[in-house]
Amino acid sequence: MTAGTEARLANIRLHPIKSLDPISVPEARVGPSGGLEHDRAWALYTVDNRWVNGKRTPAILRIRAAFAPDLSRVTLSAPSDNRQIPARDFAFPDDTEDAAEWFSVYFEQKILVRHSRNGFPDDAIANGPTIVSTATLRALCDWFPEIDIEEARRRFRTTLEIDAVDGTSGSRDRMPPFWEDRLFGAAKTYAVRFRIAEVNFEGSNPCARCSVPPRDSHTGVDITAFQKRFSDLRRDTLPAWATQERFDHFYRLAVNTRVALAEAGKILRVGDPLYLVSF
Repeated sequence: MTAGTEARLANIRLHPIKSLDPISVPEARVGPSGGLEHDRAWALYTVDNRWVNGKRTPAILRIRAAFAPDLSRVTLSAPSDNRQIPARDFAFPDDTEDAAEWFSVYFEQKILVRHSRNGFPDDAIANGPTIVSTATLRALCDWFPEIDIEEARRRFRTTLEIDAVDGTSGSRDRMPPFWEDRLFGAAKTYAVRFRIAEVNFEGSNPCARCSVPPRDSHTGVDITAFQKRFSDLRRDTLPAWATQERFDHFYRLAVNTRVALAEAGKILRVGDPLYLVSF
């Protein structure tokens, strides 16, 4: 049985190279481990096996990655770098060795590029797509007027974005900010189950954020006191439907999910309805 449809999938944003630019796609396939195919498919490492990512290395945010619509190729460039490093085009996701050479020149140290069909999720347990609502992103823009909605998307790097649609007229309806907080429940209870089209999800927890959202997604420059301001406002506006015990701190946004291995191969498409599933 299902509750009424309250939301539809408004945006799918893959991040094919971990910490680099996203690409919006009209549809995506669930991969073998529950994430989306091509999402976080490449990750960068130093030779001593340390991540090179936006948390540890803000300079990575100044790299631009432009993907072919079919994700068969990627062009890497560093237009704001005064060393004038030439842009280069690579086959994706196969050409990891040549791409590693380009990254090594940029970072001035040897870089390894690794590819995984399972992706490199931040949460190894709740490793399905992260979900946020358009209304939440708009609320963030009210909190931080220096950020527009596209920049909010780039900073929080969520995979799936949902919005409300009036089923009778097809027009956009109002969805309250943080609607997605309905998609997780109390700890040590049944997970919240929901479905987008034919793909079954379990909502896990509100996603803990890191040092990336305060940073400009193109330059890496921080907004002063971003985390404290965000946490205070998140606490003050926590909706009644959110399970407060899941917030050991309030620097959390979007929902981590789990997707069963049996869902692999199913397709998500922009416009697909979201259903809350009852037991």
